[in-house]
Amino acid sequence: MKTSWRSASLVATAAALLALTTACGQDAGSTSANGQNVGNAAPAQGGYGSDGYGSSGQDKAEAAPKAKAAGQLAVWDSKKLGKVVTDNAGFTLYRFDKDTAQPPKSNCDAACLKTWPAVPANGAKAAPGVDASLVGEVTAADGSKQLTIDGWPMYRYAMDAAAGDAKGQGVGGTWYASAPDGKKASPAAAAQPAQPADLKGLSTRKDPKLGEIVVDKNGMTVYRFLKDSAWPIKSNCVGACAKKWPALAPVAKNDTENIPLKGYMTFDRPDGTKQQTLNCWPVYTFSGDKKAGDTNGQGVGGTWYAAAPDGKPVGAPK
Repeated sequence: MKTSWRSASLVATAAALLALTTACGQDAGSTSANGQNVGNAAPAQGGYGSDGYGSSGQDKAEAAPKAKAAGQLAVWDSKKLGKVVTDNAGFTLYRFDKDTAQPPKSNCDAACLKTWPAVPANGAKAAPGVDASLVGEVTAADGSKQLTIDGWPMYRYAMDAAAGDAKGQGVGGTWYASAPDGKKASPAAAAQPAQPADLKGLSTRKDPKLGEIVVDKNGMTVYRFLKDSAWPIKSNCVGACAKKWPALAPVAKNDTENIPLKGYMTFDRPDGTKQQTLNCWPVYTFSGDKKAGDTNGQGVGGTWYAAAPDGKPVGAPK
């Protein structure tokens, strides 16, 4: 009888322990047949976080990792495309025809950004020799700050696997590699027109994109500033602005060609120097233009445009 009582007591104790273990199993974990704890298994490896979404369980809707910063931009001289802007790793940057530059706006939605990742604006620097004022930012569809060049939002292409790839060129008839000034890269834009050695002080040339525009004796593009006034004649580009946009010095009437002489006069600037006008409008050159034929100042800030012979700003919004 003692043996039976003792056996029954042991069975009861084991049943109690089993019940206790089952009740606490949700908190304390359980033990597998080989002795390993499987209730608190370590998160899966591979950089995805404890819930497999990269958010450690806090936000399972978190988007894919953002594109790498562009860093110091560079220029790739492509025989097929002309001058192309790249990031610091040599990857081609693209622009989208359905975007706008004035004002800057990205029309590449969240689905689009999976194929054309927005280039982050943070830390991006203009390519050497390119005006730093052309570099800006805009808010992309995913809420990030996206790099812009002369107002155009910049993207990479998911199918470009290595530096120097430009597989996104012409995709859908809307995606194009970007030139360093934000325009579409093209061999024609890269080639600079030859300038005659005997240019007048002011004359005109046929630009392939802008039409007839005014150039100075060195073949450099002449610009208008929309914030100026023609009557009374006044320049509102002073101080730091005047260093970036040098006022055009007076040019004698007999030193012009194809320039209407109506309203062709000079005026005194605030610093006492004289500035030339076209049809009473003050005119300038641009420090960002490095050689004859450059039009890097076109559309800058939505206020600077190449000057037509009659002084009107070419391509300015009406």
